[in-house]
Formats: sequence, structure tokens, C-alpha cells
Amino acid sequence: MGKVELYDTTLRDGTQMEGISLSVEDKLKIARKLDELGVHYIEGGWPGSNPKDAEFFLRARTMGFKNSKLAAFGATRRAGGKVDSDANLRALIDAKTPVVTIVGKGHARQVRDILETTPEENLAMIAESVRYLKEHGLTVFLDAEHYFDGFDEDPDYAIQCLRTAANAGADCVVLCDTNGGTVTSKVASLFKATRDALPEVAIGIHVHNHADMAVANSIAAAELGAAHIQGCINGYGDGGGNANMISIIANLKLKLGIDVISDEQLAKLTEVSRYVSEVANLIPNPHQAYVGQSVFAHKAGLHVAAVVKHESSYQHIDPTRVGNQPRVLVSELGGRRNVQAKLEEQGIDIPLSDEEVRQLVNSVKEMESKGYQYEGAEASFELLVRRSRPDYDPPFELKDFMVVERRRHSHDGDDDDREMLAEAMAKVRVDDEVIHTAAEGNGPVNALDAAVRKALLQFYPTLEAIKLVDYKVRIIDSAIGTGASVRVLIESTDGENRWATVGASSDIIEASWLALSDSLEWWLIRRGVSS
Repeated sequence: MGKVELYDTTLRDGTQMEGISLSVEDKLKIARKLDELGVHYIEGGWPGSNPKDAEFFLRARTMGFKNSKLAAFGATRRAGGKVDSDANLRALIDAKTPVVTIVGKGHARQVRDILETTPEENLAMIAESVRYLKEHGLTVFLDAEHYFDGFDEDPDYAIQCLRTAANAGADCVVLCDTNGGTVTSKVASLFKATRDALPEVAIGIHVHNHADMAVANSIAAAELGAAHIQGCINGYGDGGGNANMISIIANLKLKLGIDVISDEQLAKLTEVSRYVSEVANLIPNPHQAYVGQSVFAHKAGLHVAAVVKHESSYQHIDPTRVGNQPRVLVSELGGRRNVQAKLEEQGIDIPLSDEEVRQLVNSVKEMESKGYQYEGAEASFELLVRRSRPDYDPPFELKDFMVVERRRHSHDGDDDDREMLAEAMAKVRVDDEVIHTAAEGNGPVNALDAAVRKALLQFYPTLEAIKLVDYKVRIIDSAIGTGASVRVLIESTDGENRWATVGASSDIIEASWLALSDSLEWWLIRRGVSS
């Protein structure tokens, strides 16, 4: 295996995923992050297709990439047209990127049925387009669309398309599994046959994931000498997505020993994955290979006991190499080792006897039977530990509360302009003082939160920094309908740190308050307000 270059198409092919819409500013942010990661080529879009991509290329010229080269994407000239009057090819040149990638058909039947032209004309379209772009001093890649399906039907013509591009000066020809359904053994077989037929030509791979084999197919091509691998961050893309660039990088580097990026850049892999999902406004997949929050999480007691003794016992790599962290989950499936390991992981310095740890394990099991779950609510778990201590003194206590909701009509009496209002009255104890407060809010939970904070801010003014950033409600036993218990998971931040808390009850307001209360209490304790 020789050198392998990474070609990222998140900003072009990735944006074809349902639910993704990136602004020009979003694309510039992601491009900057990809450059930091060290990918060799960043495909910014199709400048001939829309004004947004044209603006991106205009603004990207001044970014000063340190590791990456920017690529513009387009297509071969139109059937029956001329290269010097083709608007798409002119847009590629006007983008002023050092690299351009053009898509051309590698499938004889698609040439006839989709392009509605002859196989000979398709070859001319490829040759003339590549030659024209090379005459303008550009690095040119050809994406041979539907190549694997085309090879199946007519291997001679598929290879002829690649040879035509190479003879015209293409720097790399890229085999595309456009339908994303080719199994790995066939990708390997056809890649090898193509390489043997074109031994002097640089060959790349671009595969889609509609059969969930895109990463495996990409790695198989790399093992057979692919010079160039295309993919998208987090596997974004149309339908089932593109090959996941995150997994490709980690596998090339850690499994095949190919230094596509530096060790320092590899350690940013998790950060990059989550950054791109944040900019794309998509929830990160917690189970994504290498970078998911749950990938190196251990729940079973036997697993935790083994990992504590030797990390590699249930981890195929050191997670810190890709910027991830191992986690111990506390649940009814875990034992005393889970609790002890979790305390160490969270830096909770509370000496517990074996009997106290056993009681904590029983407490976790009892709370989970009521609907609690501590796997994603580590702050609530810490409070469970602290509350088990006889000397624990909470910084506040909600003694009583009442929430009233009412519908207020508009002044003109219009029934369509009615507004739901919530008001909460709370009685809160801090030390020996009891405070009565009331507040309105956008719904009962928000009103209760506002009323309690109004009381607590008199004693703990720094609580003003805490904001709720996520609120999830899960029905636990839906079979009993509206009488079902609910679990509320809340994520909070003070601008620097994030933490999660949980509450469970058959009353959604009480479940919400239990999670909110834990959030405030944990933050105060971490700042030394209470022992």
C-alpha cells in the first residue's frame, strides 16, 4: 500500500442528505475545521449549479488553507456541445480552485438511456472536458459514475472511460459505487481488475452506503492500492449516505498503519465529528464508530471489572487516540465495580465502605425500577452518592409548590388569539429560612423553574449563569396511556461546562422539577456551597 489521499465531499455530496441545509458561513466553518483535521482535498460544491456555492468559492479564496486543497465539482460537457462554450466548465474555471472534479458516466447503458447519447460521444465528452481543464493548469479528477454497475454489464467500456480520461491528462480516475449496493468482495474484485488493466493510472474510490458497506468498501480499495478515497464527515449524504470519512481516517491510520493525518490531528477526530454535526444542526450519533459518546461506554459489571484491570480487554483501541473517552455506565446491570469505577471517573472523592457501595448498587436498581436511568445523567448519579451520606446537607429544599394554568383571551375577544399562561407558587427552604415566591412562565415547568430561581438567587446569585440547553421527555410504560410514568432528562450549562440530570414520576411536572432541582443542586455543590 502506497500513499493514500483523503478527499472530503461533505460540503457537496454530504449536503444532499435529507435534513441538511448549510449556509455559506456554515460551509466556511466546516472547511476550516477540515483543513485543521488535515484532509488533502475539500470539495466545496458545484459552482455552476447555484449562487450559494459560487459565493462559497469566492470567499474561500482568502481562507489560506494550511493542509488542504480546495476542489470544485462539475460535470463533463453536454452531449453535442463544445467545451469552450459550456457554462458548467466555465464556472469550474472561474471558481479558481487548484483542483476540479468532474463526473462522467462509466456505464454504457446509462449513457444511452440517461444521457441519451452514444458511448462514443460519452468518451469524447470525457476526453475533451479533461483536456480543456488541464489546459487551464488545473489538477483534474474524474468521478466515473455508476462504474461498478457499468463494469458488471460491459467491463471493456467501463475501463475505456477511465483510460480515455487518463490519456487526456486526468490526475486520478475515481471508481464510483453510485447506487451504494455493491458488496465488499465484488468491490475488491472489480477494483483489482481495473488496477491490473490500468497499472500506471492513479485510481480512487467513491462509494455510497445504501447497503451499509461503504467504509468496508473504501478500506478494501485502500488495501488494493487506491491512491485517493472520497467520503463525508459522519457519513452524511443522499439516501443511506456516503462513506464515513471519520471511520475511514481512523481505520487507515490505526488499522492499516497509513499515516493519512498526524497523531495530533487524529486526536481531534471526535471534536471534528461533533463540530460538523453541530453546524449541520444534527444530533451526533452516540453509537458512531470511534467518536460516538457510547462507543467506549461499559455497562456490564464483568466488562467494567475487566477494563479496570486492562483497558484493552473490551476496547479495540485507546479511545484518547481519536479524542474520545472511556465511560463507565451505572445501571441495574452493573455491580459494585461499576459504582466504584464511576466514582473514580467523575473525580468524586467520597470514601465508601464495601457495605455502602453495596447499598448504592441496590439504590440504583431501586431507582431504575421507578423509571430513573443514570447512563446519561451523571450529575444525578453523583447526587445519589452524596445523598447516601449521613452528613449531607442540601443547599436548598423545595417544601411545596403549586402550578396553575389558564387561558387568557385577547382584548378584542378573538378566539383564535388565546394564550396559555402558567403561574407557579413555590415555597423554598435555604438553611432555616423559608421563602415564598411566584412567577409566570412559558408552560408549567418553566414557571416553576422561574419561581424557584427567584427564591434561590437571593442566596446564590451566581445561579443566574445556568441555562437549560436540552429537555427530553421519554414515556416509560406507554401501555397505560395517560397514566404512564415519564422520565425527563435535562442538560444544563453555565457557559463553560455541561451536565445532565434526570427525574422520573407519573407526573411530568414533578419529573421535570426533580431533574431541574438536581441540575441546580449539583452546580452549587461543585462550587463548595454544601458538603
